[in-house]
Amino acid sequence: MRIDCPHCGARDAQEFSYLGAADPQRPNGLRATQAAMTDYVYLRDNPAGVNRELWYHGAGCHSWLVVTRDTRTHAITAVEPAKARKAGAAA
Repeated sequence: MRIDCPHCGARDAQEFSYLGAADPQRPNGLRATQAAMTDYVYLRDNPAGVNRELWYHGAGCHSWLVVTRDTRTHAITAVEPAKARKAGAAA
């Protein structure tokens, strides 16, 4: 599988580290219950199909990326810097 890094170009997936789903929302700070935090940290869905995932380009530009990938075929349809996604969400 090759990931098209927006900074470095197309690279082999071995240059990247997979973190997990990009969309989980952290419970609200100090008001979160222990059960809510446990669910957030340990309980994740593993759906087949198109997913948005966080990948770290450790062997290249050291950027965090949001990769939209179909887990059944490994086809990648979009790659964007995670920083841009966070900035867009805050606006």
